[in-house]
Amino acid sequence: MLVCYEKNFLQRTYQQLKIFPTPHTKNLLILVSGNGTKNKYSSLISDTIVDLNCLEAGAQCFPLYWYEEKKDEANIGLFDALSENTGPEYVRHDGITDYILKAARTKYKTNSITKEDIFYYVYGILHSEDYRTQFAADLKKMLPRLPLVDSAADFKAFSTAGHKLADLHLNYENRKAPKGVIVEGDNGRNYHVTKMRFPSKDNTSEIIYNSQITIKNIPPEAYEYVVNGRTAIGWIMERYQVKTDKDSGIVNDPNDWAIEHNQPRYILDLLLSIITVSVETMKIVKGLPKLKF
Repeated sequence: MLVCYEKNFLQRTYQQLKIFPTPHTKNLLILVSGNGTKNKYSSLISDTIVDLNCLEAGAQCFPLYWYEEKKDEANIGLFDALSENTGPEYVRHDGITDYILKAARTKYKTNSITKEDIFYYVYGILHSEDYRTQFAADLKKMLPRLPLVDSAADFKAFSTAGHKLADLHLNYENRKAPKGVIVEGDNGRNYHVTKMRFPSKDNTSEIIYNSQITIKNIPPEAYEYVVNGRTAIGWIMERYQVKTDKDSGIVNDPNDWAIEHNQPRYILDLLLSIITVSVETMKIVKGLPKLKF
């Protein structure tokens, strides 16, 4: 993803300069739905700058790290100061506080817990169906408040699950189609898509990709993974279609990107990957420890 990060063009940059101060800065963000969301609560993870409206009611970002520009001019050498290629230096701070780290280590009687463990624990518990059901009304009007579970075993289970979910959601393009899903009519030549559709409203086990290719045997659990009020599969089907803007007449054709990057199968492979991500996500979610409140 390329972003023209120029304040003269961007209405609001918020705290993004503290999260991704340079194009090469590495960071992770846990995103949650903003206050006032009408759909079911959503949570995602990102390793790049995100749009404010990537989740309903304005996504709220919680970073693994935040960065502060180094102001110590005494440590800047003559050539550093004059170099046109050397930008400002940044000091990295943890997004996870010392307070919660100490609280977790004290509660579970171990010093082996790290701040990254807590970060992934947060992502894991935010996907808990028990948590989302119990606090459904609160999550629509305020930021989530998370408990530390009673047992060290459950903490580890949520943290491990959060790490697996993060890997799935960050690397979604690299997943193979789940076993049992059939791609029928793939002759290796025609991957152009105009608009994907189901054979009927009652049959979501198949997706008609184009006039030749049909994806069959899609497991029903793939449609249980919902982000921002729509299934992940639904987002792909809606976004990857040829559209013409009524006012400007500009045609938005997702096939152009696939052709320009010499990846004619990109959209088909992306859809298959998202089916896998959806199935695997729900498998992890359903395996989370039960929460009691």
